[in-house]
Amino acid sequence: MAAPNYNYEKRQRELAKKKKKEEKLKEREGRKNSPDGEVTLDDDQKPEGNPPSL
Repeated sequence: MAAPNYNYEKRQRELAKKKKKEEKLKEREGRKNSPDGEVTLDDDQKPEGNPPSL
């Protein structure tokens, strides 16, 4: 049986944290720069579920 590669797992966790932090920063910048204070979604960021009915 192979031994777990803890260094690989740690690196993956660090990369995930870094990506999440960058996404949060990008979202804050988008909110800061938009006139209404609303978040603008990129093409890869789609809202989940059905859009609210008006």
